[in-house]
Amino acid sequence: MTTTDTDLHTGAAETTHDDGLLTESAVEAGAARLLGILNDSSAAVLAGVGHQTGLFDVMAGLPAATSEQIADAAGLNERYVREWLGGMVTARFVHYRPPQNQPTQYQPTQYQHAAGTYRLDPALAPSVSGPGVDNLARMLQYVTLMGEVAGRIAQKFRTGGGLGYEDYPDFMDIQAGDSGSVHDASLVSAILPLAGCVDRLRAGIDVADIGCGAGHAVNLMAGAFPASRFTGYDFSEDAVLAGRAEARRLGLGNARFEILDAAALDVVEGFDLITVFDAIHDQARPAKVLQNIHEALRPDGTFLMVDIKASSNLADNVELPWGTFLYAISTFHCMSVSLAQDGEGLGTVWGVQLAESMVRAAGFGTVEVKELGEDPFNAYFVARK
Repeated sequence: MTTTDTDLHTGAAETTHDDGLLTESAVEAGAARLLGILNDSSAAVLAGVGHQTGLFDVMAGLPAATSEQIADAAGLNERYVREWLGGMVTARFVHYRPPQNQPTQYQPTQYQHAAGTYRLDPALAPSVSGPGVDNLARMLQYVTLMGEVAGRIAQKFRTGGGLGYEDYPDFMDIQAGDSGSVHDASLVSAILPLAGCVDRLRAGIDVADIGCGAGHAVNLMAGAFPASRFTGYDFSEDAVLAGRAEARRLGLGNARFEILDAAALDVVEGFDLITVFDAIHDQARPAKVLQNIHEALRPDGTFLMVDIKASSNLADNVELPWGTFLYAISTFHCMSVSLAQDGEGLGTVWGVQLAESMVRAAGFGTVEVKELGEDPFNAYFVARK
């Protein structure tokens, strides 16, 4: 006879004999889940490479093709492409048709030319190719990034503290591509209207973007609203230089960028609109940053904060489809970079409840939490004095 005890937090069922020992089937199920995780993690790394190399975009436009044809179309090394395709076939990303005449005795040269044809699964193509927000393959690059620092993060479990931004040389590019897809599609047409400032932006106001990263959002806004003036702040010199370079390429005279830690912002009533895109939760002193933003706004100003849409309560996040990813990227990056500066370490999953509470505590009298259908990962906070 067995009994089942269900953990209310995780929904996991633990099946045991009357003597308290786990059943053999439960142990086998546990092992099977670990093997599934191993395979899925490997698929994530391979899919990240598919995005970085353009293989998914190439295959989305090809019929069934050999590895040589796919490699030629992508301008890549065929041997690496063929091995990558093997992983994508076994991960069910790619359909495979073996050659009609399989060799009976395998030699290296025969093996090399017996690969058959490959076709990207049409049902997956929208999720792994193209420049739009539906392309989730770019997010899988975070798995590789986490793997690169896993050993050093494990050490921080013992010593405390964290890794600095300089320990993540690829993070800015990955994040810029991730957020850029949302901003290109929705910033001007959908996100800014949530703040109710479009008419004022057209007429001409002063805008700041805190933690602007590579500055793409600033430059998008500056191009769309030439009568307004935009300032991007970030403490990363590389990010600021990237923002300035893009502004020059686009001929934007109303966009400027400054190297500045947001905790040191000392502007008083200098801006009509301040935006922050997914940058408050990894600040060392987020409460101070929010207070500085409040002080920097004019009396009729608006604060638009975009941050992760999750709950401050763990139990509420169990059914969140990307919940595990949020806690992982927090452990390996967002919480860590804050702790590296002796910061609060809020982490990625600080949650909508705590976020709203901290915005109010900074002095804002009105805070509305809004959602955007095309961006299920973020919540949009519109605050006024």
